[in-house]
Amino acid sequence: MPDTSVEAPRQHPTSPTVMPLAASVTIVVALSVRILLLPGESGDYLTFLEPWYWHISAFGKFHALADPSFSDYNVPYLYLLAALTYLPLPALVGIKCVSILFDLALAYYTFRIVSLLRPARPWAALGASAGVLFLPTIVTNSGWWGQCDAIYAAFLVGGLYHALRHRPWWVCTFFGIALAFKFQAVFLFPLLLVLVLTGRVPWRSLFAVPAVYLALDIPALALGADPVRLLTIYAQQADTYHGLALFGPSIYQFVSVPGDTDAVRSAGVLVAGTLVSLLVGLVVWSLRRGRRGAPAAAPGGPALTDTRIVLLATSCAIVVPFLLPSMHERYFYVADVLSVVAAFRLPRQLWYLPVLVQLASFGSYLKCVSPGLSPYLSMPAHSALMLLALIVVLRATSQELRRGPQVPAVPGQSISARHPTEPART
Repeated sequence: MPDTSVEAPRQHPTSPTVMPLAASVTIVVALSVRILLLPGESGDYLTFLEPWYWHISAFGKFHALADPSFSDYNVPYLYLLAALTYLPLPALVGIKCVSILFDLALAYYTFRIVSLLRPARPWAALGASAGVLFLPTIVTNSGWWGQCDAIYAAFLVGGLYHALRHRPWWVCTFFGIALAFKFQAVFLFPLLLVLVLTGRVPWRSLFAVPAVYLALDIPALALGADPVRLLTIYAQQADTYHGLALFGPSIYQFVSVPGDTDAVRSAGVLVAGTLVSLLVGLVVWSLRRGRRGAPAAAPGGPALTDTRIVLLATSCAIVVPFLLPSMHERYFYVADVLSVVAAFRLPRQLWYLPVLVQLASFGSYLKCVSPGLSPYLSMPAHSALMLLALIVVLRATSQELRRGPQVPAVPGQSISARHPTEPART
């Protein structure tokens, strides 16, 4: 159901040309910043991305994907690399441009989500999308690093937008595409489970996730790729790194284990899975049972409002990578984005959440990409900041789940037609 806790509509006599002009200027400046970073060649580009590009180019472009064993990425991203080989662009520029395009997609869906959450304040949506475009981690990831985290994140945030619009099949389709690009998409799958268990997303819609994932493998299979390898690519990735902490600001920055860490890693995955499952169960129980202060289940389903969905998504994006071992610094990418969305939904409560997440996340980036700064950076300190951000968002989510009963809104009902005593949310 649409969120019933929205602010009262206000009239903003803004010229119809001002908003498009401001959006255009924002995009131009964001692209200009990234263009300045284009010449930079990161270690990941030189070690992985560039060799993959030239392998594809040398072995028949798309036909090279008949044997994708030269890469440890799933084939959807390799399709993009293969397409780049047909364009008159240097490898470095083409690879970074792909990621930059998805930066814009991230900003677009951020704009659409905040427009839904705060329809009376159109400038808030533009501010949120600009905030995402200029986050240091987002700029660095695509403009300098050449990484592709913007791709799977754009589909996850797009899936969140469709969840707010009550489009369950699109939700699962977008989540399936995100998973096909990167396994880190699973960080938001606990939210999908909550949506299913509370009836917001029908069970049958889940078939779209594996269907899309498998459909994206079909071109590679048609070229002769090994189906077993395509289906086990993420299992192979998981066995690549064995350290407990890989520059990610996770709980394992506080843990030191001498010798073989495999047993601790396995136990850590089990503990993280158990804790996340318990949190999902607690959320669903709170919504269904109508605990003290929580709204009871209505005929249309539990009161899983838009605000709660955003807060739960943000919580998942921080909780899951924080609890898991072997996390890279880039694995908080979705948390970087959703912390901005959550802050614009509840600015008085969460204005500082993106600051905490960014200090932890970008600090970890610097630890990895700037060896000269490494002696002055502390990974336990970055993890402590991320832990503080986690506490903040969990507290806000808990408070939102305990809020008093609200009058459920009818889908399509105008904001002005809702209960007159609803509090304004700012």
